[in-house]
Amino acid sequence: MKYIIEHMEEGFSEWVILEYTQIIREVGKENLVLTSLPAGTTEKDIPSRLLDLGLQWTTKECVEIDAGKLETSRVCLLDPAAEVDLVPEDGAKFDYFVFGGILGSHPRIDRTGILREKYGFAGRRLGRLQMTTDTAIRTTQRIVEDQKKFEDIKFLDYPEIRYNQYESTEMPFRYIVDGKGDPILPEGMLELIKNDAEQSIDDLLIE
Repeated sequence: MKYIIEHMEEGFSEWVILEYTQIIREVGKENLVLTSLPAGTTEKDIPSRLLDLGLQWTTKECVEIDAGKLETSRVCLLDPAAEVDLVPEDGAKFDYFVFGGILGSHPRIDRTGILREKYGFAGRRLGRLQMTTDTAIRTTQRIVEDQKKFEDIKFLDYPEIRYNQYESTEMPFRYIVDGKGDPILPEGMLELIKNDAEQSIDDLLIE
């Protein structure tokens, strides 16, 4: 399976770097591609931490990867506006799973609409609540690769991240939980949130 993120953002916030790092670790560098980076982007614009992990990226659109031989019928767009949920059987129908921009933006921006209207990709939904990008890919991977039904995946919605006895932040996303029932966050994300406790989640996403 190939996972494609239409980045469509200027630069990389620390939040995004941590998410992409986690995604590469989980799906493998050969299975993740960032597409549609701004024209003129060079290797110097890509964080060294991501390059060191073997990040694949391009300023071209998703349909132009694999030497432009990508079959649109084999592409699944993870789309919050889709009327059909992703199911294990979709693992045999699609080779590419496309995520429109930074799914973690809050409030949600319908960047997937651009891809939906332009290419007519088949759309699938991951439930009704917004996820961070790494959670969306993790969920997709469990459904299409591990053949696990969406309803059998354990989630935690809007978890409270507590810094100390008196301060905490509610995360406006749905997360998969680990064996202890804690939300699965990218390595270093908890520290980032705590260190920037006075910033809004929006600021962390786009900084």
